[in-house]
Parts: sequence; C-alpha cells; structure tokens
Amino acid sequence: MISSLTGATPPRRRNAPLRLAGKLVPALKAVSGIRVAGKARTLSLGRLGTLEVRLACNAAEVRRAQKLRYDVFYREMSAVPGTAVALAQRDIDLFDAVCDHLLVIDHGVRQPRPGRSAGRRSRSGVIVGTYRLLRQDVAERSGGFYSASEFDIGTLLARHRGLRFLELGRSCVLPAYRDKRTVELLWHGIWAYVLEHRIDVMIGCASLEGTDPHRLALPLSFLHHHARAPEEWRTRALPERFVSLDRLPSAAIAPKAALAALPPLIKGYLRLGAVIGDGAVIDRQFGTTDVLIVLPVSTISARYLSHFGPGPSPSAGA
Repeated sequence: MISSLTGATPPRRRNAPLRLAGKLVPALKAVSGIRVAGKARTLSLGRLGTLEVRLACNAAEVRRAQKLRYDVFYREMSAVPGTAVALAQRDIDLFDAVCDHLLVIDHGVRQPRPGRSAGRRSRSGVIVGTYRLLRQDVAERSGGFYSASEFDIGTLLARHRGLRFLELGRSCVLPAYRDKRTVELLWHGIWAYVLEHRIDVMIGCASLEGTDPHRLALPLSFLHHHARAPEEWRTRALPERFVSLDRLPSAAIAPKAALAALPPLIKGYLRLGAVIGDGAVIDRQFGTTDVLIVLPVSTISARYLSHFGPGPSPSAGA
C-alpha cells in the first residue's frame, strides 16, 4: 500500500500546477469533508469477519478518515502540523476534496478499545484504516497528482499516453489492526476499484522514516540496485529536491539486512512487482525520505491477485 506521508500540500512544481490552490471553495470542501469528485457508492467492496472495506459515502466519513490520519501521522508519528491542521485536529489538504477515500470499518467495535488509539466512528462500527485514491482523469481536471510535488510525474504520463493511472496515498491503519487481514482487505478494495475504473498503473510516494540519507544508505542503495524502474517506467525526483539513492556499491549491500531496514509497506509493493523511481525526496515536515512507487497492473502476479478478489486484470499494455 502506497503511503504518501506528507502533510499540508507542498508548493506545486512545474508539472503539477494545483489549480485548487488559493481557492476558498475547494479549501472549505476539503475541511468539511465534502467531495467534488462525485458521490461515492455505499456498496461494500469486501468483508472479513467484522471488518468491511468500502468507499466513504458522506462528508462525515471523510472527516473521520482525516481524523484517523491525524492520530497516526501527527500523534503517533513525528509529523509537524500547520496551523489549520492543528486547529482542526485532522490531516487535511486540498486533494481531499477530489479524491475517493477507501475505508476499513470494524462493525464489531462500537467504543474505543481501552488503552488503544481510538478509531473513528462510522455510521456503523469504527473506521480503523483508510487510503486515498486519485484517478488520472480527476487529477487532470483538478490540477495534477499529489506526488508531482516531489517527482516528475508529467514525463511518466507523457511516455504512457493511453494508459490510466491511479495515485494511492495517505495509507493509514490503527496500530491494533496492522495485520494481514486489514492489509488484504485494503488491497481487496483497491483491486475492486482498479477493475471498476480499468486502471493500468498505480503510483504514489512511499516513505522511509528519517531525513538523513546517510543513515538510510543501506535501504536506499538496495532500492537503487535491486528495484530501480526500467527505463520505460523510470522518472526522477524533481531536480531541486533530488537525493541520490545510489549511496553504496552493490557488493557492499547485505540483502537480508537491507530488506529488514525497509518499511513493510515498501516491501509489500516490491513483492507485488512494483519498481522505484530515480532519486528520493526529503520531507522535513513529516520527518521522512520519500521514494516513488510505480506498479503496472500487468506485473502483478496472479497468485497475489487471487487474494484481492475475482475478476480479469485490466489491459496494461504500453
């Protein structure tokens, strides 16, 4: 699950002029939870026991997803909120107004678990996980992908005209639910969404904790030598933000140690067949080092797709 662990929307770069920026109405919609990308269906995308995955279907659920993100990113982790986020006690940016919000809801829990981070109440049950989904057609109408503030997404899109891209971000799960069941449900929901919208490629930023590339030399170098995107899928961090991944020679990398140093999220993507863009970006507000994940649907192994749900893989030819 691709996580975009960046907080308030960074200034837009040359290939992502966010036309929403500075406009009052989109900002109010993002704060209120009102979506402008179209009304989400209430249809369930999957269940495992008391857990259900589906899209948020009203403003209240979007606000609760934002609150869950705030609890994890700002309270549990080391992100530093801006004034608006601190006052709202919710992780909010303008993209919330145009994205779909995927939720995992535990219908078996009505009250917060004692001694554990409180989930966000839904119409029924508690929201325990969330993901933000931004389709290319929506991004193009609204000003671009979020990840284009860090990576040259425009070049990648231009190279693959005719393919449909989906950006995944703001992956977030309560500590008590960070297990196989929740991860499988999230991916079940994402895969149902991919099939419905005939998505060809998934992209997004994934983060390693820390802002010192020297301390992250082992995992970053492993990604460079063993997971670097082939030329057709490669795109670079923006020049003014570029941090090299190539910090150690291949012979100096112990693969087991490097894998152990990678976040579970990135390891999961690599298992699915994802590749890594060229260069990393330091996000000092969130205390992370971000890499770009590129996951063509055609590269996902059938044995993994069997866990996400039935249905043929959409075309992903270049």
